[in-house]
Amino acid sequence: MPVSYPLRQQWFGNVRGDLLSGAVVALALIPEAIAFSIIAGVDPKVGLYASFCIAVVTAIAGGRPGMISAATGAMALVMVYLVKDHGLQYLLAATILAGLLQIIAGALKLGALMRFVSRSVITGFVNALAILIFLAQMPELIGYSWHVWAICAAGLAIIYLLPRLTRAVPSALVAIVVLTALSIGLHWDIRTVGDMGALPDILPMFLFPDVPLSWETLRILLPVSATLAVVGLLESMMTAQIVEDMTDTPSQRNRECAGQGLANITAGLFGGMGGCAMIGQSVINVSSGGRGRLSCLVAGVLLLLLVVYGQEWVRQIPMAALVAVMIMVSIGTFHWRSFAEFRLHPKSSSVVMLATVVVTVATHDLAKGVLTGVLLSALFFARKVGRLLVVTDRTDAGGVRTYTATGQVFFASAGQFAESFDFQQVPPRVVVDLSHAHFWDLSAVGALDRVTHKLRAHGAQVEVVGLNAASQTLVERLGGRPSH
Repeated sequence: MPVSYPLRQQWFGNVRGDLLSGAVVALALIPEAIAFSIIAGVDPKVGLYASFCIAVVTAIAGGRPGMISAATGAMALVMVYLVKDHGLQYLLAATILAGLLQIIAGALKLGALMRFVSRSVITGFVNALAILIFLAQMPELIGYSWHVWAICAAGLAIIYLLPRLTRAVPSALVAIVVLTALSIGLHWDIRTVGDMGALPDILPMFLFPDVPLSWETLRILLPVSATLAVVGLLESMMTAQIVEDMTDTPSQRNRECAGQGLANITAGLFGGMGGCAMIGQSVINVSSGGRGRLSCLVAGVLLLLLVVYGQEWVRQIPMAALVAVMIMVSIGTFHWRSFAEFRLHPKSSSVVMLATVVVTVATHDLAKGVLTGVLLSALFFARKVGRLLVVTDRTDAGGVRTYTATGQVFFASAGQFAESFDFQQVPPRVVVDLSHAHFWDLSAVGALDRVTHKLRAHGAQVEVVGLNAASQTLVERLGGRPSH
């Protein structure tokens, strides 16, 4: 079980860094929450309220200090057709049900399933996300005047050059403030946060979704909610892994599953859409000095205060300044050593990584990309392990032929095991020595059954020896043919 830091350290071990990084994240969250609302086909306040609720709840109940959770594009894409066909109330209900499913996942300790995701898949996931983040900024640059490009270039210059002078204040926060003041002072007519949609002017209120409590409603909601739960947990677990690597601190994955679930339930009850951990915003947070739970709490609270009480100022933030921040995130997220690793890593690992990137970027669906990578990893692993099986045979002076199997016998190598026996010239007595083999599954037991049946059908007396205790139990239970 991972060691966690004392609660006091998680909250107050890095107060200054968490406050400043939380402010940067809050500003970067605003346009994204609005954009995700538009993707889902709902009012911008639905995404903004969700980001507030999810950030605050996961800061308290989540299992990963320093990680930022809010409304996300991956979740928004799942909701599109539900909103179009049934409306906002069903979206809120689906968000609540997804939260319940995530809490159940936490109770069942499904967070441990992350150990089946290989490093190649994680690398591909990170690279794909970096590419998607970068591509998502292009509509804010292409087709606009030189002022937009100038603001973006100036933002990148501040972000990368200021840390050489001082790290007292996050350079991304300085870039946003300076460029906002510059665009206002020069009266440049460029796209701002206010152009993305109306900001809410009231605090979120508790409301239970107005949907009929019936089996028909459950039939409509369950497929969407299950998808939301899986996508949310998958992205959250991947983000937790990345933040672990960046900070060298542990995560409590099962607690994170339950925390994400509680956050989505809260969001649904306060008029918000579903959400999960955000890799881009988490990277911004860590890069800006955020390490503790306070940074996520500050981001959520400040987000709401800014859009409700400071929207006259927030509306004037140039989108190009936020684009500069997100480009910085994409550059920092991409695993640049991947290019050198092509020559060093096995080809199968490179194929898994590239497949994860290609599928994710092509579909804009992180879940499909990761699933592709996991399946390919399993396929290559099975193929590799299957090749380690060796079956040799020898015939002694008495005419007894002994087959000796060495290695792992399972679905990928069961065929090779069966094909290693000679059924054309069968001696009166055959010994199958499995002292150096291990049987794993039904396919392996079935292969052993087929071999013994065929040998006996040719008149041989067959003796199976050397099964270890685990394999013996499996053969007796599944094959029904006890060994001698």
